[in-house]
Amino acid sequence: MRPAEHAGGAGSADHATENVEYRVAHLRDRLAAEELGELGVRAEVRAGSVVVTGTVPSTQCRETVLRTVREELSGLAVHTDVVVAENASPDHAEDLP
Repeated sequence: MRPAEHAGGAGSADHATENVEYRVAHLRDRLAAEELGELGVRAEVRAGSVVVTGTVPSTQCRETVLRTVREELSGLAVHTDVVVAENASPDHAEDLP
């Protein structure tokens, strides 16, 4: 083992990055496979934190996504921007030229 790795240098940073990537990949798998089946949400590592973005069909789905993110990524810096799609019917007819 090189001294830098033993002292918590570059080797530890690489391991920590791999661990974050693994956890983010596991989160993606859960979002796609579980009851959510949510493919409209993205999770990526940016500048040392995890960014979760996307659009979901309901408030309940958003809460489930955020709960799953908290479970999978606890202890990490996470920024979320998950919004609920507007599913209401239009309140007036569209006028076309």
